[in-house]
Amino acid sequence: MRAVGLSNESPYGVHEFVRLAEQHGLPRVATVQNPYGLINRSFENGLDETCHRLGVSLLAYSPLGFGLLTGKYDATGLVGSHGRMALYDSMKAQRWGRPEALAAAKRYNTLAREHGLTPTQLALAFCYRNPKVASTIIGVTSLAQLDECLDAWSVELSPGLLKEIDQIRWELRDPAQ
Repeated sequence: MRAVGLSNESPYGVHEFVRLAEQHGLPRVATVQNPYGLINRSFENGLDETCHRLGVSLLAYSPLGFGLLTGKYDATGLVGSHGRMALYDSMKAQRWGRPEALAAAKRYNTLAREHGLTPTQLALAFCYRNPKVASTIIGVTSLAQLDECLDAWSVELSPGLLKEIDQIRWELRDPAQ
């Protein structure tokens, strides 16, 4: 084992794991793997400060919101599509299947297109360029998807675009929390 990591943890939980490791001479927590992306920025509601102060890195998962932030559900919603959110009722029952999560994703996807980006580029560049994120966990089912995810690495988001992203976030909060 090279490092200890946590998943889906709270600020208190991270703090307690670090405290107990230090108290008992155990390996210290190095990372927390929590959801983070445009439609779920709940990491920024206190866990970011905890991680920063304790030197714990974020491994962001679901930066594309289970596909909502790729644009593939914009026209049809969660029906009539071949994505897993449309195919499996169990997926629709999770936070990513909430109507408000899809509505927020559509807003971000529209914003991406208005700035000459694909929805995937906007969503991933938001994570890739965020100093709070140590690594972004992506999932792909084709080489074309992998190429798009890798291409997003070179995308820079302007301060104006980041401000527009924050305006949507303040209005809609974290609908996939």
